[in-house]
Amino acid sequence: MPRLRILASFAAVAFVALIIVSGTKAAPGGQDQQSPLIAASTASEQRPPNSGQQIFRFDTFGDQDFWGGTLQLHKAIEGTRFEGVGPGISPRIALALGLKVDVDALPRQLQEDLKHGKVNLDDPAVTLALLKLNSVVGITGYPNQRGGLSSVGIQCSLCHSTVDNSLASGIGHRLDGWANRDLNVGAIVAASPNLQPIADLLGVDVATVLAVLNSWGPGKFDAELFMDGKAFRPDGKSASTLIPPAFGLSGVNLHTWTGWGSVPYWNAFVANLEMHGKGKFFDPRLDNAQQFPIAAANGFGYVNNEPDLITSKLPALHAYQLGIPAPAPPSSSYNHQAAKRGAVIFAGNGKCATCHMEPMMTESGWNMHTGSDVCIDDFQADRAPDRRYRTAPLNGLWTHMEGGFYHDGRFATLADVVNHYDSCMSLGLDSSDKKDLIEYLKSLPNPAH
Repeated sequence: MPRLRILASFAAVAFVALIIVSGTKAAPGGQDQQSPLIAASTASEQRPPNSGQQIFRFDTFGDQDFWGGTLQLHKAIEGTRFEGVGPGISPRIALALGLKVDVDALPRQLQEDLKHGKVNLDDPAVTLALLKLNSVVGITGYPNQRGGLSSVGIQCSLCHSTVDNSLASGIGHRLDGWANRDLNVGAIVAASPNLQPIADLLGVDVATVLAVLNSWGPGKFDAELFMDGKAFRPDGKSASTLIPPAFGLSGVNLHTWTGWGSVPYWNAFVANLEMHGKGKFFDPRLDNAQQFPIAAANGFGYVNNEPDLITSKLPALHAYQLGIPAPAPPSSSYNHQAAKRGAVIFAGNGKCATCHMEPMMTESGWNMHTGSDVCIDDFQADRAPDRRYRTAPLNGLWTHMEGGFYHDGRFATLADVVNHYDSCMSLGLDSSDKKDLIEYLKSLPNPAH
């Protein structure tokens, strides 16, 4: 089903960037030499194969056939030195693109070498070594006999995990469920050697595809692009939206900014239509040619692959995701006394608790609203089946302060959000009320409040 493979292409390049973070060191004297890292066993070999965590972190659902076979992303990663194309992707470039490295997958000696600057972060061969160690978050590299790659695949954790930077910026312990607001998916996909399949799907030329991908920026992704082909909003800005967190979803009805479906629905949607794994998927809503012209024309609502590498894994994946709690903020990151006052405003004059109900911090039930309910446009809502915006859960808000707020980052700060609602709802909050409310939002989740 080549048309479905195209859907995954934009996400695919994101994985390429991640791969970039791995590595081997070039031998002295200009001679290529296999790094001892290449001989190391991968981290996934020691983990239970069917646990939800394993699936979330390491399962490609067979999507390497698309990312490597169709888009040939592995060739951009390895470069001409390993019979790929171009200069290859170095760890330094990968980190700049927001890719992350799992420090727990690195041998102790390599960790020490990284601390002391003994690893050549400008060498794409080091990226290949890190891929062999399975240390690049959200990416799996498949090595070949030449020391390069035969293919690459991506996982859920590519966009919905980051690291704590404990060893260095971009290198640390995994933080599953956190939105990677550093990840420049569009720029990564734009590095793909073969963007023609995407251009063919959208009915445009490759130059237009590049312009669209480069309009996204860090922390953003457009999951609807290959459904409706709407690359830009009416105001000319990118139609991409912020990558949402995947923690704190227990009890929450819908998963994405604009609904679509529950957590397992979105897992199936992404695994089949975005990652281009090999599974089964059914959603006749995508037959609506007026709302989803590209999806309808290409039959994206009826996916039927054999063997099915996705469906049997959805229950364990769902259970793991629902068990990821929203992380509590550092005690020093907000004013405790102001937050206590802000809690009173949140539940009272601010009217926030009308929609953001404890403990989920979203509505109990069908948590959806029109744009007019919250005084914004309906552009992004109209790209989803219910034409509504979800009331976003607020727990863990402190983890994704970069990139702005709301689905598209239109409000740069929490102060902008509070001011918007004060005006939209005619709340009449004074400056002190607003400051206290902001401190409360920064404190979530906090059982003391």
